[in-house]
Amino acid sequence: MQELFPCPKDTSQPPIQQPSIEVLGIRVDEPVMVATDLLVAAVCFYAWFRISKLPVKNEIRTLTMIYFASMGAATAIGGIIGHGLIHYFNFYYKLPAWITSMISIAMLERVCIKLARPYIQKSVGVFFGWVNMIELLTFMFISFYSLCFFYVEAHAAYGLVVVVFSFSVFVYWKTRNEAMIEFFVGVALATISAIIFTFDLYINEWITHVDLGHLFMALAAWFFYRGSAKILHEIEAGRLRL
Repeated sequence: MQELFPCPKDTSQPPIQQPSIEVLGIRVDEPVMVATDLLVAAVCFYAWFRISKLPVKNEIRTLTMIYFASMGAATAIGGIIGHGLIHYFNFYYKLPAWITSMISIAMLERVCIKLARPYIQKSVGVFFGWVNMIELLTFMFISFYSLCFFYVEAHAAYGLVVVVFSFSVFVYWKTRNEAMIEFFVGVALATISAIIFTFDLYINEWITHVDLGHLFMALAAWFFYRGSAKILHEIEAGRLRL
């Protein structure tokens, strides 16, 4: 299967090895990567908590909460097990974080598709809903059998740039609702993160391309939170339809 889906580039590892540290007798590899992964997780869990407190009950709120919870879990597990403690496990323990992060991106895609459905034909909305699921299952299948992080990133790039950005632009064009602008910024920050990963842009052995990429991921998550909260408020106020 790996011959069918070769790994073009392993972007999950830095171009130079980050030194390990010891905490209470436990060896922690790539400690700055662990810390920046946990930063992304903290932003996501905070967003989940804040949105869970909003007096709103609709599908967008549910999907948004799944997005933040799953991305928070993915980055926390990826940081602790996939980076810090991977020498106590094996490579396959990276897979839960990969799969969870892809589910997370698919949920954010579905948020934007749902927001666009009042402004498109019903059959078109149903079509894109099915494409969302087929795309997720396809990338999960390829990533699982190729064991290549490149396809996880490819799924995120497709989901954010092609789906989230395109549908956000469409909803903004139809409604001129400024809440969607927060999603534009989130996608732009996530794109910067992808560029850093792709071109191995690092400062030194302690601040690698993974660490810099995680910082922009945390910023992107923050703007997705801001956008989600504003969108839910606009739906309640009747300025966005479902």
